[in-house]
Amino acid sequence: MLEILVADDHKLLREGLKPFLRELAEQVTILEAANFSEALDVAARAPALRLVLLDLTMPGMNGMSGIEALHTEHPDVPVVILSGDSRRQTVSAALHAGASGFIPKTVSGSAMVDALRLVLSGETWVPANDDDDLPAATPPPSRLEGINGRDREILALVVEGLTNKEIGRRIGLQEVTIKAHLRSLYRRIGAANRAQAVRITLQNQ
Repeated sequence: MLEILVADDHKLLREGLKPFLRELAEQVTILEAANFSEALDVAARAPALRLVLLDLTMPGMNGMSGIEALHTEHPDVPVVILSGDSRRQTVSAALHAGASGFIPKTVSGSAMVDALRLVLSGETWVPANDDDDLPAATPPPSRLEGINGRDREILALVVEGLTNKEIGRRIGLQEVTIKAHLRSLYRRIGAANRAQAVRITLQNQ
């Protein structure tokens, strides 16, 4: 179970993040807060909390002191800043205050998911910059990295909407073989089902 707190005063943004956050694990519980005081209260009542996404300018944040307070209360929970301000000095100040990542609100959903996977693995993620004081952002790896030509061929047919039987006929394999191959393939690219596999394929082409 992955418990995530999304703290942002814009409900539309919180709702928009949910489908992407659910890609991070098979079971994801998403908690919400609309201001910093509420974020502290929700985090205090969430013993299984694994990740916090924090809007830098929501009510009650009081600049970087909000990050420091949350990091002090929950030192083992990575805090990732979501902000429209990705200037180098802002990113640097957030990291020095205890943030484990800084994601501009302009990034795509798939890029955000890849960045959060890195943070959950213990890495720091920040946007690309020219500031020597900041760690360079690790380019998000393609979810299709490492799969072979036959895998890509089958995924392309899945994207086209072909059934397992139709894929088998197209490439000369039994339907049961295609089904088993897809189960393995979904696991390797981090997809829970056919719909997710299609979305991941399209996002990583």
